[in-house]
Amino acid sequence: MTIPIFSYRNFPRTHKIGFAIFLSWIMFYTVEIPTLQFDGHYILLLLKELLVGIFIGLIAFIILGAIQIAGGFIDFQMGFAIANVVDPQTGVQSPLIGQFLYTITLLFLITVDAHHLLLDGIFYSYQFIEIDQFIPFQDGSIVEFVIDSFNKMFLIAFQMSIPIVGCLFLVDVALGIVARTVPQLNVFVVGLPLKIFVSFVVIFVSFGVFAALVQQLFETTLYSMRGLMSLFGGA
Repeated sequence: MTIPIFSYRNFPRTHKIGFAIFLSWIMFYTVEIPTLQFDGHYILLLLKELLVGIFIGLIAFIILGAIQIAGGFIDFQMGFAIANVVDPQTGVQSPLIGQFLYTITLLFLITVDAHHLLLDGIFYSYQFIEIDQFIPFQDGSIVEFVIDSFNKMFLIAFQMSIPIVGCLFLVDVALGIVARTVPQLNVFVVGLPLKIFVSFVVIFVSFGVFAALVQQLFETTLYSMRGLMSLFGGA
């Protein structure tokens, strides 16, 4: 429902249901399951498993959303913020550059078998969270962990966008100086195509840095999933 790649709209719903049943069937013969009585306690444990799965997938989805935020920063400086597109994976509007970078990131993650690591995180969650154990919400550590993950997401988004945004800021400063020294030149006509050209050049040059940040982003995603599972398990 929420984990990246597998929860997207272009992943057929029948395949999602079949894949969930197949994965559950494998876990049923792999994970040690204690004997449980079918009562109110059993229903609460079912709801707990549902919440754990939703939250683990959601925190991974939120951290990968840093790419969309970085694309929004870049589009705002480029002048593309008014021309959003519909993301076919989520069905919501997203910035142009953000959608481009997000597609590149998904292809990169699939190439390095990152979707297998996401499934491993779901599978090994039963080692952190016992089936007959509830989630400890009393100490507030889970809320603090989610807030810290949000901070990391915005930090990575800032690191992804700062090369392009910084160069565009320098272009704005240069256009401002030109507008003061050469008043006859219409900087609004010259400025927009110049900023678009500079943006694409910087994006092409900084793809190596972007790949390193994507690797850091995915490592943060895995650590966040594992940390959240540890907190759910009371560790």
